[in-house]
Parts: sequence; structure tokens; C-alpha cells
Amino acid sequence: MITKLPRWVWSGAWALAFIAGMINVVGLMGFGHQAVTHLTGTTSMLAAAVAALDGGLIIHFGLMIGAFVVGTVLSGFLIQDSTLKLGRRYGVALLLESIMLCGAFLLLQRHNDAGIYLASCACGLQNAMVSTYSGAVVRTTHVSGMFTDLGISLGHALRGLPVDRLRMRLCFLIIPAFFCGGVAGAFCFHHYGYSTLLIPAALTGLTALTYGLWTARRMPSV
Repeated sequence: MITKLPRWVWSGAWALAFIAGMINVVGLMGFGHQAVTHLTGTTSMLAAAVAALDGGLIIHFGLMIGAFVVGTVLSGFLIQDSTLKLGRRYGVALLLESIMLCGAFLLLQRHNDAGIYLASCACGLQNAMVSTYSGAVVRTTHVSGMFTDLGISLGHALRGLPVDRLRMRLCFLIIPAFFCGGVAGAFCFHHYGYSTLLIPAALTGLTALTYGLWTARRMPSV
């Protein structure tokens, strides 16, 4: 049960879920029609490719999964700890995500599959980063767990059992944020194509800069 989350985590979780919703829609609406923010569907597609003995698709989906995992590894390497502590390298992780999304935009414009892998890596980095600093209770790149937690809480409420109200609030925050990001991403993709990825890239880059300046002011020695 969640006992306490800093105020800025609430706004940060909303913003990152919104960003993930945008990225995923771009992947789905792009030439590859691939979800990039989570691995459930990708793993199923890999399984289907293995069953069909399709070597090209096996490599493709395998690289997508591998890229996501590489992003989580980068997060673990950068942040290093599961305890929220001012001065840890969240700003660096966000800046790296921004750079990856810019690279994904350039590659996807050329219909290069490497753009999908780079976007997947960026999402793996983001998801692991948020999980790390929030005690592994916040997932911003997919909402299956949020819907599950919400359903469990509602079931408990119907039985008169204690309900983790803070967790429910988190679900009601992240699910709409991901959805709104998807709506915004779809609208922008229709008008701007892959340039839509520059929006989450700019948001993560600006957040990284803001966090870095705030950290420097609060802890000049960091």
C-alpha cells in the first residue's frame, strides 16, 4: 500500500503518462503500426513470428523487446537506488530520453525501423525511472496494471474491505493522462506526422533542464 508520495510526483506522473500516450500512438499510426511503450503485444507478436518461422519478424520484435530492456538497464545504471533522494540523476535520464526521441523522429521520417527501437528504448528508460523513484508503484508507459489495481480496489470497496485510496487516486490520474496523450498524439500525427515525437522530446528535455537547475539551487554541491 502506498503511504506517501511527494506532491511533484503526482504532476510528474501525469506528464510522463501523457508523453507515453503520445509516443505509443505515433508508433501505432506510423508505418510499422507498432506499440512501443509496453511489451505485452510485442511479445505476442514475437511468439506468432516464431510459430510462423518468420526470421525477419523474429529479429524485428526481438530487437524491440531488447531495446526496451536496454532502456530499463540504463535507468538502473543511472539512478542506482529505489529510494527517492534529491540529486539522483533523474535529470540525466530525462535528457537521455529526450535525445532518444529526437533520434527516433529522424529515423522514422526515413522509415527506418531503428527509430522504433530507439523509441522503445526511451520508453523502457522512462518506465524504469519512474518505478525506481516511486518505490515500484507507478507505471507511466502502460495502463494495464492501473486498470487492474483500480478493479481490485473497487472490488474491495464493494465487499466493505479497506481500500488504498491513494492508489486509486493514482490510477485515476495516470489512466486519463495516458488517454489524453493518445488523443493529442493522434491529432498531431494527422497534421505533423513523425514531427509529433518532437513534442514529448521537448517536454522531457525541458523537464530535465528544470530539474537540473532546481537541484543545483537546492544542492549546489551535487
